[in-house]
Amino acid sequence: MRKSEVILSVRSIVKDYEMGEVTVHALRDVSFDIYDKELIVILGPSGSGKSTMMNIMGGIESPTSGQVFYQGKALEQEDPDALTRYRREHVGFVFQFYNLLPGLTALENISLAGELGKAPLDAVRLLEEVGLSDRADHFPNRLSGGQQQRIAIARALCKNPDLLLCDEPTGALDSESGIQVLKLIHYFCRNYGKPVVLITHNQSIARIADRIFYFRDGRLEKAEENSHPGTPEELSW
Repeated sequence: MRKSEVILSVRSIVKDYEMGEVTVHALRDVSFDIYDKELIVILGPSGSGKSTMMNIMGGIESPTSGQVFYQGKALEQEDPDALTRYRREHVGFVFQFYNLLPGLTALENISLAGELGKAPLDAVRLLEEVGLSDRADHFPNRLSGGQQQRIAIARALCKNPDLLLCDEPTGALDSESGIQVLKLIHYFCRNYGKPVVLITHNQSIARIADRIFYFRDGRLEKAEENSHPGTPEELSW
């Protein structure tokens, strides 16, 4: 299922790390496109290059060689300020660990992120959408892991990013909380029409994807179309 517009293009990405006298080849000549409004799930064992690829897509790391294009324009990999603007203005991140600011309430954590966006979403409405309106004044240490992750997702969405990158967002959660988190991510993709890339070890999650990327040994081993994507409610863990 092809989308109307290519949002992000990855071309011939190589990423090497020097570990003393050893060179670790984290990514080896990876290329793909991400289309508007699609949900991509990236699968692969630990060490396959999934998280490194997400960091490069999000402008957190720069490749050793190759190029990333956002809406047809090459990211300025050698310009830290340009990468910071790209992250701030266009990309939302959700990680396995929530990284909420402990001194701010749930609503304040969400609202702060909205200040980074050009057309932010309403923080109070997002709090309602994640089902935590009654926790608006609670600090993170008074929230469960699943609740903290839902706040972290609302925070990522508040700046209304053009691309949402999720690295193992359900990895630290029980199945019930994990399904709730996936419902939020799925809702953002389908209702706001934004592309989402979700990294996971859980193969069942791939059932909700439009496309599935399989990484192994730093390579994109294959990419599959999913002609009939499911919904999070249909998943069994």
